[in-house]
Amino acid sequence: MTEKIKKETLKRLTFLPFSLPSIGEEEIAEVVDSLRSGWITTGPKAHQFEKDFAEYVGSKYAVGLSSATAGLHLSLMALGIGPGDEVITTPMTFVATVNMIVANRATPVFADIDPRTLQIDPEEIKKKVTDRTKAVIPVHFAGQPCDMDRIHEIAGTHHLHVVEDAAHAAGTEYRGRRIGALSPLSVFSFHPIKNITTGEGGMVTTNREDLAETIRMLKFHGISKDAWKRYDEKGTPHYDVIAPGFKYNLMDIQAALGIHQLKRIEAFNRRRKEMAERYNQAFAGLDEIELPQEVSYPHLHAWHLYVILVRPEKLTIDRDGFMEALKAEKIGTGIHFLAVHLHDYYRKHSPYRRGDLPHAEYVSDRILSLPLYPGMTDKDQEDVIAAVTRVCRQHRRRA
Repeated sequence: MTEKIKKETLKRLTFLPFSLPSIGEEEIAEVVDSLRSGWITTGPKAHQFEKDFAEYVGSKYAVGLSSATAGLHLSLMALGIGPGDEVITTPMTFVATVNMIVANRATPVFADIDPRTLQIDPEEIKKKVTDRTKAVIPVHFAGQPCDMDRIHEIAGTHHLHVVEDAAHAAGTEYRGRRIGALSPLSVFSFHPIKNITTGEGGMVTTNREDLAETIRMLKFHGISKDAWKRYDEKGTPHYDVIAPGFKYNLMDIQAALGIHQLKRIEAFNRRRKEMAERYNQAFAGLDEIELPQEVSYPHLHAWHLYVILVRPEKLTIDRDGFMEALKAEKIGTGIHFLAVHLHDYYRKHSPYRRGDLPHAEYVSDRILSLPLYPGMTDKDQEDVIAAVTRVCRQHRRRA
């Protein structure tokens, strides 16, 4: 009885969420300043955040948007991707990546992943190129980079556009260069679970002025550039519509958060790395789970996610059962991701079936994300480690 009571006291009394944003007093003060200024939609703070972000990643231009989804949509539009075109991407991504290919009336083509690193496999990309292929969207999964040199080599050989889905990659580096300045277009997310947040929001970075200007025009109803200045003292209320566009602009209220979040990104990512290394060390002896593996080429991992793969052959429960057991321990988890071709819409409207992308399917059935965010305390992480270890031991399959 004493031992049972001791074990029970090890469990958390409160639920630990999978992720929480880290919002400081400077961010709050900047938002309040926006509210008091009367300029709460796209304005000077959004412009400042774009400038700061471009400088941070090393690109010439950055365009703030309402989401990374909007960034993917407009990036493909700006490149002229449309009906009859094929776009190659990974099945291990959030559905927004693929949905925006469909939104542009193009055809998504899936290339399988490296089962070790979970990044899109360049050799699989090469196999999927046809005379209809117009672009490749590599996704920097979990915060480490795809092999961009190899992808650019394939793209160059076949005259393909490259749009990097960098939703997980704020602060990620590839061979000494930050993601955001390597390809014609890169798209970032500032959703609350990302490495920095603006509540909702996204950014497209590019070194091409023509693409930046096209995206700026399309993001706000197709109105000519600098439309946000129409109500400024030096502006004019007159405007012209160049093309039918959208309402995808980033607000100053959001940018107020981003300006200060960006100043803290290096500290945030150092903390993420520290916690990831602690998880790796703590879980090294658990045969019931597979730990994340890093890519072999030079890189800096932003550790947006810490994912493990559950080994159901070593356990009496599957991945979903493992998550339920952690929930009972008051530990939140996430699934990043169910392979896109296994979702109902894509099962019905694409040619892919289970068995076509074996590496992605293996990962999709086993993957789960553990809590990893800068606001977690060491004690929080100790609770996660204890809970995962306990679930593995309690549900270990006996020989």
